[in-house]
Amino acid sequence: MKRVDQVLREKGPEFWSVTPVATVFKALELMAKHNIGAVLVMEEEQLVGIFSERDYARKVVLEGKSSKDIPVKEIMTSKVVCVRPEQGIDECMALMTNKHVRHLPVIEGDRVVGVISLGDVVKTKISEQEFTISQMEHYISGVL
Repeated sequence: MKRVDQVLREKGPEFWSVTPVATVFKALELMAKHNIGAVLVMEEEQLVGIFSERDYARKVVLEGKSSKDIPVKEIMTSKVVCVRPEQGIDECMALMTNKHVRHLPVIEGDRVVGVISLGDVVKTKISEQEFTISQMEHYISGVL
């Protein structure tokens, strides 16, 4: 089973962030530019929240607010579910399912070192299953 740090090595450690005072519109532009579903909200080097498409849909659109006027800090999720580099991908999948989140910031010490998305977790699980199937096929064909 792969660990978070292995996935980050393959994927790359980069992540995108905005400040708490950035407008929701600015965060959405960043998300569109990089084709991502969430950005971290950082105050200097400190993680203070996460802003996702879900936050936008539920807290801006449905409430009739303007994305050009409202700062991210007013609608971000401030209780961020995070993981450590040594945690397993199965644990991430369970956490995402139980907490209903699609993005997990990866924290080492007190520093953000990357983000794992649901897509990353699914891709990793599929790759692991394909490897297992391949090994089983080789074993079966070798035995027969």
